[in-house]
Amino acid sequence: MGDERPFEPVPRIRPGDEVLRRKRRPRRRLRIAPNVPEVFRILRDIVTQTPLVPILSILLVLFLLFSAGLYFVERGENESLDSYGEALWWSISAMQTMGSTANQPITTAGKTIGGIWAVLGTMLFFGAVIASVTSYFIYSRQRPSRQIIATVQYNLGRLEELSLEELELLKETTDSLIDAQIGRLEEGSSG
Repeated sequence: MGDERPFEPVPRIRPGDEVLRRKRRPRRRLRIAPNVPEVFRILRDIVTQTPLVPILSILLVLFLLFSAGLYFVERGENESLDSYGEALWWSISAMQTMGSTANQPITTAGKTIGGIWAVLGTMLFFGAVIASVTSYFIYSRQRPSRQIIATVQYNLGRLEELSLEELELLKETTDSLIDAQIGRLEEGSSG
């Protein structure tokens, strides 16, 4: 059989450089079920590391307030919006379809409230989701890559085979990873 090491050397750019990369493995073509624990981990990280929950809380409060405003303005004039529940339903459907619903406000104040809510609700809802997911993936690119950590673990497993230069590089890499983690923990405890 061939060489079973998971890493292969990359041609050196400068003398003394030692860079390893993972060997390419054939990918599976079809995955029937998603990696459910990984999906839940990503969702948990998005909720804990991004402003998604505060923005959705603001959206909920605004939803209730705009629905109440619409109900109080339309309750004597519009039979299709004669209960707070119907005003809530109108607010949800107006936010999701940008105001194209069966029950329309008929008063000028109701149309104004409805128009503001349709635009504001759509921007907050879709903007919060898109911004939170985007900021999560941008944040994850700023953290040390799992590949770097896997390379360090691989090299730690074969310490006896490493040269002095490789050991010094491994020490510098490990120290920088540990220093970065300490810095993140200190920022978290001080904030």
